[in-house]
Amino acid sequence: MDLLAKYHQQLLAAFSTTVTLTVMSAVGALALGTVLSAMRVSPVPVARWIGAAYVMVFRNTPLTLIIIFCSFGLYQTMGVRLAAGGSPTFIVDNNFRLAVLGLSSYTAAFVCESLRAGINTVPIGQAEAGRSLGLTFIQNLRTIVLPQAFRAVVAPLGSVLIALTKNTTIASVIGVAEASLLMKTMIENEAAIFVVGGIFALGFILLTLPTGLVFGYLGRRFEVLQ
Repeated sequence: MDLLAKYHQQLLAAFSTTVTLTVMSAVGALALGTVLSAMRVSPVPVARWIGAAYVMVFRNTPLTLIIIFCSFGLYQTMGVRLAAGGSPTFIVDNNFRLAVLGLSSYTAAFVCESLRAGINTVPIGQAEAGRSLGLTFIQNLRTIVLPQAFRAVVAPLGSVLIALTKNTTIASVIGVAEASLLMKTMIENEAAIFVVGGIFALGFILLTLPTGLVFGYLGRRFEVLQ
């Protein structure tokens, strides 16, 4: 209790950063993953090849390397800036956005594969019916295939989101002040290592357990009945 009283403000700020990082990365990953899944099932061979290559590279590259590349490669070497250079919080904002970029890019590969599995559950006759009505590939995908695919993969997407929440701890390697960075600081300053570990384990359980329950319910609620 003494640790909670001493660090409660920092804990709230750190977990708030973790939640914000998760939400923003999830939005980016969902958008990019949807585009990639469309490319994976596209009738254009080049699009299919690019989508498959992206998934293969990012799924098999450690997230730590991707995050470090975003900082040292994009920013320090190539000069890519995602925040206003004159801002007094430039470094903090830039590192945060680079972390979002890295997490989104990595997680998009898993979103893509989940959605592609959902697309494969849609009866092919429905897509053929859409084409017979004169719908283009994009129109067919948007109005017929993807809505059903999303319903089929609600629970798997929940698992991806839970994994993303835990993966946000990697952002600490480029100085993003999320939960794991504060945990490292507390362990260095306090003797109660197990208590500190328990506090952060409980914090992540409180973030991920409700997510699993909600997505599990939604998965049953929107399940596509065959």
